[in-house]
Amino acid sequence: MRTDVHRQPTTQLANSLTNPLNAVRNLGILAHVDAGKTTVTERILYLTGTTHKRGEVHDGTTVTDFDPQERDRGITIFAAAVSCDWDGHRINLIDTPGHVDFADEVERSLRVLDGAIAVFDAVAGVEPQSESVWRQADRHGVPRIAFVNKLDRAGADLDAAVESIRERLHPAPLVVQLPIGTEDGFTGVVDLLRMRSLVWSGRDTDSYEEGPVPGSLVAEALRRRGLLEEAVAELHPLALEEFCAESTLSARTLVRALRDLTRTGEGVVVLCGSAYRNRGIEPLLEAVVAYLPSPLDVPAVRGTHGGVEQERSADPAGPFAALVFKVNSTSTGRLTFLRVYSGTVGKGEAVLDVGTRRTERVSRILRVQADRHAEVDRAVAGDIVAVVGVKAARAGATLCVPTAPLVLEPPAVADPVVSVAVEARSRTDVDRLVSALARLVEEDPSLVVRTDSETGQTVLSGMGELHLEVAVEKIRRAHGLEIGVGRPRVAYRETVARGVSGLVYRHVKQDGGAGQFAHVVIDTEPLEAAPDPGADTGADTGTDARDRGADFAFRSTVVGGRVPQEYVRAVEAGCRDALAEGPLGGHPVTGVRVTLTDGAVHSKDSSEMAFRTAGRLALREALRAGAMVLLEPVVEVTVTVPDEAVGGVLGDLAARRGRVSGSTARAGTTVVTATVPLAELFGYATRLRSRTQGRGTFTARPTGYAPAPGSVTGTVTAT
Repeated sequence: MRTDVHRQPTTQLANSLTNPLNAVRNLGILAHVDAGKTTVTERILYLTGTTHKRGEVHDGTTVTDFDPQERDRGITIFAAAVSCDWDGHRINLIDTPGHVDFADEVERSLRVLDGAIAVFDAVAGVEPQSESVWRQADRHGVPRIAFVNKLDRAGADLDAAVESIRERLHPAPLVVQLPIGTEDGFTGVVDLLRMRSLVWSGRDTDSYEEGPVPGSLVAEALRRRGLLEEAVAELHPLALEEFCAESTLSARTLVRALRDLTRTGEGVVVLCGSAYRNRGIEPLLEAVVAYLPSPLDVPAVRGTHGGVEQERSADPAGPFAALVFKVNSTSTGRLTFLRVYSGTVGKGEAVLDVGTRRTERVSRILRVQADRHAEVDRAVAGDIVAVVGVKAARAGATLCVPTAPLVLEPPAVADPVVSVAVEARSRTDVDRLVSALARLVEEDPSLVVRTDSETGQTVLSGMGELHLEVAVEKIRRAHGLEIGVGRPRVAYRETVARGVSGLVYRHVKQDGGAGQFAHVVIDTEPLEAAPDPGADTGADTGTDARDRGADFAFRSTVVGGRVPQEYVRAVEAGCRDALAEGPLGGHPVTGVRVTLTDGAVHSKDSSEMAFRTAGRLALREALRAGAMVLLEPVVEVTVTVPDEAVGGVLGDLAARRGRVSGSTARAGTTVVTATVPLAELFGYATRLRSRTQGRGTFTARPTGYAPAPGSVTGTVTAT
């Protein structure tokens, strides 16, 4: 039987007729850079008839990598949304970046997705960014299926890739296919559920032949089917009952169990293929429909209003609520991308931006195909669409019906770690640069723009060197601006190595009329120096109020009401103000515990403002009196180089203050893992290419902060 690639849906599922949301899948494509995410997306679009020509990354003809920089660099930079139809199902798909510098794009996408396809390279297995995006999906509870890609490459090994999934990601991999052929001879797969073969006969054919399992693979297919049944029975109670009674599992039971295990996250279905050769994409789509959840299968979204938590189910008839996950300013207007969680919105209707309390009017609703759009009359619960007319909503904003406001939890935004100074070449372009930077930050919340208080320079901060390069180039191309860029600088932090005890600070100010009086006594110490005595907060309790994002803890041990509770809170607020600039070089302070041990008030002149000022100035004085340490951001670097270049690469890493943690030999190459200060990696890509004749590659992912040596501290504090 030959199956045509552009088959039209022959039947609608019965449940999709009763509730159309059952036939919707909102999913993302996640992977390490160069694992083949965009190629998988292109083949899905072609297979579903959404496009009529296969786009290629190396030719710059892909649908989702439509930005000029993406085509020039050959990587995905911006998350792109596309919609397609497959066998009676609507699939809203987001192709996400694989480079660590654009992890926030992945974070915002995962916040609105119901499922994902994780793509792995059959040669490399789980790579650093594969692991990072997998952990991001874990945090959001997004069910996944795995696709081991590039089985046609030399050195491809499905079993090794699956083992790396098991060891590094720790799910239960449930392999449902067996490759037919190896490397360049890879021609198809054995479907272990239905015990059939799917063979793509031509090198770039668009259809497959379905047939019996090849005789040479029957024994291996039966063995692997048995392993699959045992693995499923161990995890799924109903499958275990059938397995104990029958010593085997039916295909129907397997499909049902695999669906349940995927949606609970207890297992991950593993498929394989070669997207570039168009092999394995149709079974992948069938797995998306069979195993990944619809909007009805995920828990109702939770939000708050007036301090009260509420739930909104995926009901088109309910009150409208949607989350903005992306904003894109184009030459034709501003596009606001939404995931609709509840209710329905139509063209011309008013919506409320709950954060700004601003009412906006939706003038157009667009079904998105990357940089192309199809206008629709309305969007319902479960949809991912773009709207025109919403002028002020930022990524993370909640839009809802004005009569039923609700605030949904926004995606988390990571703190930037690299900064550059930017300036317009011409004085006449200063205002244009300010406008361009404002638009850039509006589109990408992980970028931060500030003015340096000492130099007056405009500073652009982001997640990495490449992130800032892309941002600057976007300004140049989109706005036609000539701008100068300073050398990248990393975001240092300061922390307490040794604190002080019993520091007394009196804030007294008298300018006529009511004065200001606040008396505080504080202790400071490194945050890890004392155990966290509790999670509650409050005066006179000795308990901590810990802000894990800022790595700061505050407590009060004042007794006898010597400092009223409202003033204790003001002291804490003042201490938080003081964390913005440390004594070493004006960098943010982290890892400090402050204890308010005593104080005094004045019956007339004490106020919350006075105690906030006293808290700020007291902590500044305490930090100067104690011993401080400069912290520098460090990254885990994974370098892949030819065997003959390993010595030079190791020497270069050592010169960059890198600490090698391991190396692995892999088919004529060596993979070296090391921890390196971020400041030492500027320009490393060029140096690596030079040392390896262009054959070496590396990836880096942030791992936190570490104490900087004295030489670095002296250099940084002197600038």
